[in-house]
Amino acid sequence: MGNRLSRIYTRTGDDGTTGLGDGSRVAKDSARVAAYGTVDEANSCIGLVLASDVPDDVRALLTTVQHQLFDLGGELCIPGHAAIVDADIDRLEQQLDAFNEPLPPLKDFILPGGGEAAARCHIARTVVRRAEREAVSLSRVETVRPEAVRYLNRLSDLLFVLARVLARASGHGEVLWNHERRKA
Repeated sequence: MGNRLSRIYTRTGDDGTTGLGDGSRVAKDSARVAAYGTVDEANSCIGLVLASDVPDDVRALLTTVQHQLFDLGGELCIPGHAAIVDADIDRLEQQLDAFNEPLPPLKDFILPGGGEAAARCHIARTVVRRAEREAVSLSRVETVRPEAVRYLNRLSDLLFVLARVLARASGHGEVLWNHERRKA
């Protein structure tokens, strides 16, 4: 494990730069910092989901995802580092299929909502989508392993399905978009 901080502030970032995991310094608004910062934000949003009442299988899955997002943040913070592998993505797909299988097919768009846990899951989903966009933006100027982008893409899909599961588990049900509301 790397250095342990005895103090939280170092003052080294007061000039608008931050240190990457390899020791190099970049601007705090660089594409790399935006990408791993948004992954960190997504992880925090999943923490909010976990602060809600969620079924044990969802809790276990999202706790694992939090660890993987921390790994992914490290991958994006250390140029050339690899942490997310195909097996991580395969496991997300397996979980996605397992949680989606009992749900009814979608016939309408779903609005974010359906109870507190589901709404928090929708927020996490949208932040993961933004993290994916940030990783793609970074990949246009620096090397980003495709596994990182694929992981984020699959995770946002999983969070959508989990939001559906949580809405149903809470008794609130899914909030369907009423596209007919303006007609009449």
